[in-house]
Amino acid sequence: MNQPDYANGSIVNLVSGIAAALGAQRKGYAPFDGLDLNALSRSRVVVLMVIDGLGYDYLCRHLSGGTLHQHLRGRLTSVFPATTASAVTSFFTGVAPQQHAVTGWFTWLKELGTVAVPLPFRPRVGGADFTMAGIAAVDVFHQPSIFSELDAQTHVVLPARLAGSAYTRFHAGTAERHGCTSLDDFIQLVSGIVHGADERSYVYAYWPELDAIAHSEGIESRSAREHAQELDVAFAELLERCRGQEVSFIVTADHGLVDTRPQDWIHLDAHPALADGLALPLCGEPREAYCYLREGKRRAFEEYVASHLGHCCDAIPGAELISDGLFGLGEADERLKDRVGDYVLIMKDNFAIADRLVGEEPPSYVGVHGGMSDAELFVPLITATV
Repeated sequence: MNQPDYANGSIVNLVSGIAAALGAQRKGYAPFDGLDLNALSRSRVVVLMVIDGLGYDYLCRHLSGGTLHQHLRGRLTSVFPATTASAVTSFFTGVAPQQHAVTGWFTWLKELGTVAVPLPFRPRVGGADFTMAGIAAVDVFHQPSIFSELDAQTHVVLPARLAGSAYTRFHAGTAERHGCTSLDDFIQLVSGIVHGADERSYVYAYWPELDAIAHSEGIESRSAREHAQELDVAFAELLERCRGQEVSFIVTADHGLVDTRPQDWIHLDAHPALADGLALPLCGEPREAYCYLREGKRRAFEEYVASHLGHCCDAIPGAELISDGLFGLGEADERLKDRVGDYVLIMKDNFAIADRLVGEEPPSYVGVHGGMSDAELFVPLITATV
């Protein structure tokens, strides 16, 4: 099984390198040695652009000859799980899930007694934003933002619907937040920050639309390919707008995706014997599901997965994945073990798994992520200086 390269080849090391170039103290992860830190430190503006869902393999197959591919320098690994919630939190904090403990889209928050969706900051079912109940982001998230540690003006550019969320406000820290409404607006905001910078600046720019299209139509769909081409054209335009401004651009992604067919989905309600052994709903992602077992159900769980689901997934103890370094290096956050579960189902090939709670629609995703396949784990490293 693939594994993130937290020693010197992951998005965490990339952020560590950027932070080191901009005057921050190291946070336990070595700076990626593929970056010229001296050149970065001399840049007037450093822009990290994260294109949600743009896997390395996908870029090479569908954007060869384009501007993004022209500036491709290699590939990095995402984190485990290779998913937005975990990876974007690493971009914001400079540490791996081992320390920030955001382990997937659905997360068991023991401190709140509920399965939550951390990025929208709400319960999985039946509730509004946690802040409406008097719960603050700091009650759930504990790793500080990297932005407050940089010797630079800091900016976060992302869709307007995300700019004011409790998750973004906490993780953006002291950075100025800029909400965009379209890809043109996104490019305009980044170029405007570059031209308006009156001192050294760092811009984190996040674009999620490719991932959204891939979820609904598939990463290999015509719509996804067309949007990827639009992104390539937009990046070329951004370089031209910023030429001569002493800007270092770094483009990467949080993860890639694989496409599923309806027959690739394992629906928990079709496996009542398996569901009977679970104390909580499935957490994590369709490609890596955290399973919390009822007392005395461990052997039955192991036997059922081996005999009925062995063709589509591996069941690995959560504690084993933590000790083996899948979530990161160094000391683990004390809440990590509670947010991983007793076992993790890591899906094979293009299989995915899901349960369904009262009030939820059946899963309708085509593109999925979170697993350790090449397509999901490896993301591009693109650099350009203008």
